[in-house]
Formats: sequence, structure tokens, C-alpha cells
Amino acid sequence: MTVLSPGDRFPALTVSLPGGGEITVPDTLSGDFGVVLVYRGSWCPYCNAQLRAFQRNLDALTEVGARVVAFSVDDEATTQATIDKHHLTFPVGYGADARKVAQAVGSFVNPDPEYLQSTGFVLDPDGKVIVSVYSSGAIGRLVPEDVIGLIRYVRDH
Repeated sequence: MTVLSPGDRFPALTVSLPGGGEITVPDTLSGDFGVVLVYRGSWCPYCNAQLRAFQRNLDALTEVGARVVAFSVDDEATTQATIDKHHLTFPVGYGADARKVAQAVGSFVNPDPEYLQSTGFVLDPDGKVIVSVYSSGAIGRLVPEDVIGLIRYVRDH
């Protein structure tokens, strides 16, 4: 398991998008600040609240030059239902391989059923980690207001 620290290059991760296509992080975010949200699954109320919060704050995130991507181990239909339920307009991937993601970025894995614990990253425009937030359970995750403030600080200093 690799824990990503500030200054580390975010490793290439490719996840499928509902309806076809895929995203590769950090390439999808290149040139902008990036927010990568690894969420537990559609069944998690805290994850749903986090996804909704980032959607509500998308204009402010765009204003500071940030783009958001999210993904989980959920299947395609479940992910599409989550996107529809919360009217998410940022890319949300499905079918992440929990063990491969954990190996690449250090997310904690729940063993049974197998899913990724909430993990969040803020990346600079070159794909390097500014901050990483690892949760071993239901709580402890990035919030959009903190991300916006952090990006403003980084840009100004």
C-alpha cells in the first residue's frame, strides 16, 4: 500500500464511466487543480452528502480552477442511479478494483463486502498531490469549502 504525500505524482488510474468511455486520473484533470473523490458506495449516506456538496459547490470550484472526479466499486447501473439521484455533472466512475486502487493510492479497503473507504486528494495542475485525506471508516473526508480555501491559498502563495 502506498500512501500519497504532498508533492507525490498521482499515479495513473483508469475507471469506466456509465454509458461508455473512461477517465484516467490525473490526465483527465491536467492543467487544472483536481479533486479526486474515492467514495465507499451509493449506500453510504456520508458519501452521498459529500457528492452532493461538491456538486452544489461546482461553480465555486470552477472559479478557482478546480475540476472534480469521483469513483467507487459500485456497478454501472448503481453509479448511474447515484449520478441521476444527485444530478451530478462531474465524471463519476464505476467498477474500481479495490485492491488495485489501494495499492496505487493507499485507500483503506473494507474486506467483506469489499469496497474502498473514503479517500480524497487535491492535485495541482501538474498532477502532484497537494493534500491527501485517508479515512478508515465512515467519517473523515474532503469538504468543498476546505478545498476551495486551500486552492486559493496555494494560488496566492
